[in-house]
Amino acid sequence: MPIDYETLRNFPIPEIRQHLSARDTILYALSIGLAQNPLDPRQLDFVDHHRALKAMPSMAVVLAHPGFWLANPKTTVDAVKLVHGEQGLIIHRPLPIAGDIIGRTRISGLIDKGAGAAALLYTEKEVIEAATGALIATTRSTTFLRGQGGFGGPAGPLKEVHLVPSGPPEITHDLSTRPEQALYYRLNGDDNPIHSDPAVAARAGFPRPILHGLCTLGIVCHALLATLADYDTARLTALDLRFSAPVFPGETIRTEIWRTGAFQARALERNVLVVTNGRAVIAS
Repeated sequence: MPIDYETLRNFPIPEIRQHLSARDTILYALSIGLAQNPLDPRQLDFVDHHRALKAMPSMAVVLAHPGFWLANPKTTVDAVKLVHGEQGLIIHRPLPIAGDIIGRTRISGLIDKGAGAAALLYTEKEVIEAATGALIATTRSTTFLRGQGGFGGPAGPLKEVHLVPSGPPEITHDLSTRPEQALYYRLNGDDNPIHSDPAVAARAGFPRPILHGLCTLGIVCHALLATLADYDTARLTALDLRFSAPVFPGETIRTEIWRTGAFQARALERNVLVVTNGRAVIAS
């Protein structure tokens, strides 16, 4: 079934109300690999409730998450063929450790790249403090709907791409993933079976389940926070990246960083770039 432009462009994504607990905040940090070094007090600050607990800035992408709404056949999307293409976030105020929050997600654009090519679905989520209505964070996503172009939609405007410098990176930071990491990460609310079910992954063209793109983002955010901000969460105020290839759980992610905030990342064992066109805004 081809995409119906009007149906998808105007699809009502439900507002989500979430009671965030310290346990949720800790689970998120563990699911992206924090505290693999249990002797590093800077990492323990994100996972030990006996300390002054911190929230990872990248947690904004899972707060009040609407779930795998594209699996609804009423969207007219073939959900097996979609992949997460790009992700951005802006932190407007420190993320809460606990409390009641609201997530309002909307479709901000739908681009048709032609018959046989992908369609690009742009979405934006506002994360709001329920008690005050204050805006905590804004996240923006691009989903690649592989092979689903050609439905007569607009060809633009396209999202801006941030280029990385041509020279070698000034900093590299390696973080390992665990074989079962996608199974932990899906507890944050993204239960797309491409990350857990080998048969579904095979139908999508992958030899085994892949890591969530947003888990890769969290790992890269960890690398940026460690190298550019000394784990000071208040200093990372914005982040944008493009997912260029999947990560398989168990691989090592090497984040290659320039002091301007530009970055990319690769799966070290395969020497494959998995994140490109990265840009982080780090306050001084």
